[in-house]
Amino acid sequence: MVDKWMVETALSERYPFYTRANVGEVFPDPVAPMTFSFAFLNDGVLGGAEVGFREAYYRIGVMTPDEVEDSNVFLGVAGGYAYLNAAALRMLGHRAPGMTAQDIDDSFFGDAPGVPPFVPKEGDDRPELTEKIGETFGWVLTTPDLPDVLAQEVAANQLRADRPDLAAMTDRELLDYNWNLLDSHFATLFTEHIFVSFLATLPIGIITAVCAAVGQPTNTLKLLAGLGDVESAAPSLAMWDLGREVANSPALVGLFDVGLAGLDARLRANSDADVASFVAKFDSFLFAYGARGPNEWEVRSPTWETDPDLALAAIDRMRLAPAEAAPILNNEAMAAEREQLGAQIAELLAEDPETQGQFMAALHSATVFMPGRERTKTNNIKLVHECRMALREFGRRQVGAGHFPHLNSYGMLTKEEQYQYLDSPAGWHQTLVDREAHYKEVSALQEPFLFVGDPGSFEDYPRRDAVTIQPLAAGETLAGIPGCPGKGRGIARVITDSHDPSALEPGDILIAPITDPSWTPLFVPAGGVVVDVGAPLSHAIIVSRELGIPCVVSATDATKRIPDGALIEVDGDTGVVTVIELP
Repeated sequence: MVDKWMVETALSERYPFYTRANVGEVFPDPVAPMTFSFAFLNDGVLGGAEVGFREAYYRIGVMTPDEVEDSNVFLGVAGGYAYLNAAALRMLGHRAPGMTAQDIDDSFFGDAPGVPPFVPKEGDDRPELTEKIGETFGWVLTTPDLPDVLAQEVAANQLRADRPDLAAMTDRELLDYNWNLLDSHFATLFTEHIFVSFLATLPIGIITAVCAAVGQPTNTLKLLAGLGDVESAAPSLAMWDLGREVANSPALVGLFDVGLAGLDARLRANSDADVASFVAKFDSFLFAYGARGPNEWEVRSPTWETDPDLALAAIDRMRLAPAEAAPILNNEAMAAEREQLGAQIAELLAEDPETQGQFMAALHSATVFMPGRERTKTNNIKLVHECRMALREFGRRQVGAGHFPHLNSYGMLTKEEQYQYLDSPAGWHQTLVDREAHYKEVSALQEPFLFVGDPGSFEDYPRRDAVTIQPLAAGETLAGIPGCPGKGRGIARVITDSHDPSALEPGDILIAPITDPSWTPLFVPAGGVVVDVGAPLSHAIIVSRELGIPCVVSATDATKRIPDGALIEVDGDTGVVTVIELP
């Protein structure tokens, strides 16, 4: 049994309440040393993600630098896993006008047990910061666009267009290229991501409050759907078009019917005109969206560019769906309903011009900040991917030389260790083998969802496969957070690996543990989606609203409690999942 993780941060004494909520979607697995170095901490220097949280809080007006300790505060690594500092995040709710710390808790935890009550401390009340946050909120409700985010998108795309000939670079040049990219851009891009993400909650809160006040609480979700220009939904829409290409070509159908393993290679070896046309379009897709994939913030993970069969697996499911399931049709219908509902509710507020004006401003702000949140995330992912491609070339060479056990073993070295290895590669092979075994062992343990002060030791963590959970019976329900409105009824398909979604048929209800971009294309052929984890601004919710798929997130242990093959109903308005009939 391991007793210490490879990389750890000190935990905050002033803000001692940590949680896996939200960050568990970004870092579902233990944090590897390479990612730790650029995101969390490197040789005593704060990583870009920690810096990003701080700078975003300063920009919004939530905190001042004198309130933050020298060591990591917002992001910690304990027991191998990344944690968010919920106590520090509560300051936004406590200090923002019209909000409370409970609002932050509700968005992160819902009705999860064990959440400690918020007790203000001396110095927590800062009227001057409340005023500054109010000014920031005023900007959120009036800005027509986010030019900095769009400029960063252009720059991120240019990195891909200007990718150097990695094979021609020396090992040291590859490492220098990687770290120069991260040191120059990551903190800036991550700051923008956190800044926009937090501010996206403001229009949502206003719309939610107004809908409740006029007696239409379930219409909140409909007013946040079909926004358009959501960067993270774009790959699914492009995949749908590729799926139609397959469905309409006997030659492509024949190649896909053979199976997913080696599909990309079979396509490229085929000389049929339809196949060649598809491959050309697929290559354009990979150029634009190849950075996406499972656990994409982690530089060790594969992506659609490094493993094209991952993307083809989703296209394979889409090609089986009927043409009338086209996501653009759902998007257009939801956009039209959003416009109609917005006008109706605004009319109800005609006698209260101030509230009406705020409501209309919030509707527009949602179309700016919710897509903006996804765009800022994508900008970060594109940067990380360019680093990944350089490091994979480095790793490929080290495997060939017999120094690395795996191509992605570079992820098991910190920045400092990567350069130490470069100077003296002998002897590292066994260290990397041991670290991979260490990683696998910790991955099998169930980390605590939240803790105050002390997360406990590895010896206290149960094994994931040892946790027994009673499955639901016919007629029983599971409650989560409503994501996308509408009801879906179909056969539950518990898919735990996005690499192989072959059990999912059109109209089935996808039951998934998490929904990073390797999962969300599978929403398209599904009749509904239920996810173990998630929050009101999670990737799954935003994408499902663009695709028009009934969705429930934060349905705790759904992948264990919902029997595979059962007939179930997903209510995206209430967040309730009902087992209708057992298989």
